[in-house]
Amino acid sequence: MDEIEIPQYFICPISLQIMKDPVTAVTGITYDRESIEQWLKTSKDTTCPVTKQALPSDSDLTPNHTLWRLIQAWSAANASNGMDLVPTPKTPVSKSRVVKLIRDFGVPSFYMNALKKMEVLAKDNERNRKCLEEAGVPKAVILLLITCHRQGKISCLEQALRILHLIWTPCSEIKALVNQNCDFIDCLTWILLCETENPVIVRTHVMVILKRVIEVTNSRLLEKLKPEFFKQMLRVLKSKTSQQATKSALHILIQTCLWGRNKAKMMEANVIFELIEFELEKPEKHVTELIINLLAHLCSCADGRAQFLGHAGSIAMVAKRILRVSPATDDRAVQILKSISKYAATNHVLVEMLKVGAVTKLCMVMQADCAAYVKEKARGILRLHSTLWNGSPCIAVYLLTRYQR
Repeated sequence: MDEIEIPQYFICPISLQIMKDPVTAVTGITYDRESIEQWLKTSKDTTCPVTKQALPSDSDLTPNHTLWRLIQAWSAANASNGMDLVPTPKTPVSKSRVVKLIRDFGVPSFYMNALKKMEVLAKDNERNRKCLEEAGVPKAVILLLITCHRQGKISCLEQALRILHLIWTPCSEIKALVNQNCDFIDCLTWILLCETENPVIVRTHVMVILKRVIEVTNSRLLEKLKPEFFKQMLRVLKSKTSQQATKSALHILIQTCLWGRNKAKMMEANVIFELIEFELEKPEKHVTELIINLLAHLCSCADGRAQFLGHAGSIAMVAKRILRVSPATDDRAVQILKSISKYAATNHVLVEMLKVGAVTKLCMVMQADCAAYVKEKARGILRLHSTLWNGSPCIAVYLLTRYQR
């Protein structure tokens, strides 16, 4: 195939591959549809890649049928040399067709078929996904899911979630719908409990969507989240449904713990104990970052510190993560030790910090290539309890270095 001379005008100027669906821009240059659409979507400066003329992202792209026929004929003539036939370009989905599919949601015998057709369209290409979005499919699917929740129907959940997962965008219409009430959050929480045919796929999609929903939910609703919501997030973590679901659950807990009584609700759900148990199993680094970040938030309150210290391995686990994961984890882990040593520093706790190596790690932070503010936190902890810890060799070195300065 390398020996075949490909006509230059068959090659897309962007991908440098043979065009499968040639379209001509308003500047007169022909590109492969997928390449130019991706260019217009992602480029900050929407100009024609060849002519550098202005090319608005919503400009028309005219199918070049003549060129496609030439490419198809040439591919067929060179099939014996290993050339693949160019498939017939699919006709772009029309908004009127999508609107008709949305109307079918209101007919019980039609909505499953409509969902299946929408899923095929959404998976096909970015152009279809944009058309579905502009026609109002995200809102229609959200309302359908809420209706299923109210009626206890689970037959269409997987298809609806797949579609929403593919075409979700935080537009003003979706934000308004999500923030009208807690119905959609309650709906997604309910789906986590449903017995579905493909539970891993369904729950993973739910968690990814729920993370996106929480990101656009206003503080008024975040403060009203029910205790059951946090219990469900904890079940997702304990079940280890998937890495994506785990990370989404942790992001959600970090986002929601900042509002109202949500920290107290997490305490009731015993979140801290489960986070420590999860981390002791040594998950991947990004999961550790999220866990230590969440623990730092929860340890900012008295109940959080009490639950943290109630786990026999809590201080040792945090100390071991310092200087082993990432700079962000170092910062949050030192913050946890700072909160404990400042507000819960019983003699037992301070001896435990010395025994499990937390004091040694703080001294190592002082010598490591860490951010200045992290070193300052570590220095403050060491200074605060240096009298009790003065039997530690690392403290002696720390004090000697300090006095030499």
